[in-house]
Amino acid sequence: MEIVTKEIMIASKNKNKIKEIKDIVSGDVVLKSFMDYPDIPDVLEDGKTIEENSMKKAVEVARFTGLYSIADDTGLFVQVLGGEPGVYSARWAGEGCTYADNNRKLLNALKNVEFKDRKAVFKCAITIASPDGDTHTEVGEIEGYIAENLRGENGFGYDPVFYVPALDKTLAEMDFETKNKISHRRKALELIKPYLERVIYYGRI
Repeated sequence: MEIVTKEIMIASKNKNKIKEIKDIVSGDVVLKSFMDYPDIPDVLEDGKTIEENSMKKAVEVARFTGLYSIADDTGLFVQVLGGEPGVYSARWAGEGCTYADNNRKLLNALKNVEFKDRKAVFKCAITIASPDGDTHTEVGEIEGYIAENLRGENGFGYDPVFYVPALDKTLAEMDFETKNKISHRRKALELIKPYLERVIYYGRI
């Protein structure tokens, strides 16, 4: 089948996210990122949900580049904290904070909570948008617990504290291939893939 859409934009500056998406979405399509558009303006992530943020990023980047664009937003939702950090996961410890700052704040917030009550869900919302503003969004998730200390050297973000019982490891203790098979981002990408293929082969969402 002939390819109609030959270039697709990944709306991110995060090298880790870009690598994950490129490794999952394969084929003859050229995947571009913010690295290819150094003058692209920042998108203010002021949505009330991760779905709103992913949609806003995808739409604005698609309009700027003239390419169909994929954007994601991720949130960690901890049950005993009422769903926090949620949509604020990336900046939970304050503007300009590091991954280490966020993990430190999370572990401190849960220091008196028993392991059985440290349930959490990692969610990833992925939107594909056309330059005309058409969109489709899917959400993938993985359930687990917040570990009682940092574990593992791989991954990024909250990976060192997100424990997956089925594998008896945190996401940061898994190799890249294993994490990529079970991650919330992988699940969201699998859900969005039929719409992505429609864009590639038919030029519409």
